[in-house]
Amino acid sequence: MDKQIRHQTVLMLAVNTLYILAGALAGTFLNVYIWKSRPDFAAIGWFAAAQQLALGLSFWLGGKWVKEYQKMNALRVGLAVSGIFYLLVLLAGTKAASYIWPLGLLLGLSIGLFWLASNTIYFEITDAENRDFWGGWMGLLGSLTGIVGPWTSGWLITRLNGTQGYRMVFIASLCLYILAAILSFFLRKRPAGSGYLWLEPWRELRRSGSHWRPAAAALMFQGIREGVFSFLIGLLVYIAARKESGLGQFTLITSAVALVSYWLAGKWFKPRYRSAGMLTGAVLLVLVITPLLWKVNYMTLLAMGIGTSLFLPLYMLPMLSTGFDLMGETEEAVEKRVELVVLRELSLMTGRLLGTAVFLVILSFSQSAAVLTGLLLALGASPLGGWLALRRLLQAGR
Repeated sequence: MDKQIRHQTVLMLAVNTLYILAGALAGTFLNVYIWKSRPDFAAIGWFAAAQQLALGLSFWLGGKWVKEYQKMNALRVGLAVSGIFYLLVLLAGTKAASYIWPLGLLLGLSIGLFWLASNTIYFEITDAENRDFWGGWMGLLGSLTGIVGPWTSGWLITRLNGTQGYRMVFIASLCLYILAAILSFFLRKRPAGSGYLWLEPWRELRRSGSHWRPAAAALMFQGIREGVFSFLIGLLVYIAARKESGLGQFTLITSAVALVSYWLAGKWFKPRYRSAGMLTGAVLLVLVITPLLWKVNYMTLLAMGIGTSLFLPLYMLPMLSTGFDLMGETEEAVEKRVELVVLRELSLMTGRLLGTAVFLVILSFSQSAAVLTGLLLALGASPLGGWLALRRLLQAGR
């Protein structure tokens, strides 16, 4: 890899790490903060739905900006809006739960703009040979922030007795977003592309023989699991532990395990292992949920969290790398990389909204522990569908 490209890749990893750290500090406890003022699973579900809706739309609408103009500015606006979101949460205080939809839409907008630009830049500064390596590093650094951020937040919130602690955590996240924005100015400007094709994601899926058909289906299955697990697991851990430090400790332990597993995966996971690795990961991700069938408490949730952190890289690295490899499959695909990043995110959004919709419907009938556990097991099995959709591409070495 060229020295300048390597420098840009490391710098991009640093910006991503600061962004993830800011989210880990405040985002880990954001749902808990809302829950404490309105203890309602449905409210948290609608907050997640608002985020996902805005995230998908910001990818699609922001695609024109990222492709035709300056993608670095989209990345910086994403960082700025993230900071504004936490500033508004600070101003709303305990009334934040009354603004579920506007706050959820704003957070989704910020996440969408940042990751649209980030994923496009990531594709441009990596290739098929080193993508698993850099994906492993991204997972490794994400796990490090998962160790430092939530534990620190949980300790601060507990020590400063709730509201003041949350205020300190949100202010710290705001500062990290500002630092990431400053660092982004050292990233080299990326060349603009040709005109943005608004309907290209749909055209690609309609094209006969498109490899994006199975890839989009696999991403949708991934999203079904993510849509609910992203907010429900942390909330269940907090309810079981009855204090923020318990959730911080949970995240510290599971992130430490993820750090090791992502490091090993980044070092040893080769493209030829993707199919077998993804299937193994999908099966194990289902098996680690089964302890909850006996009892839902802190220890069974911790066992599930450790198992998930241990085996998730086996599933996620093939998903991540295959999607980016398809963006570089042909010269035409490279030219349409922004539209393909949008297609990737819209597929994930569809799955996340579908999973969240199932959660809200089931919740309208019952909120018992048995029902929630059964729902987690059913949604947690969706990675198997992802492997089934993608297996032929993986086995063909694409």
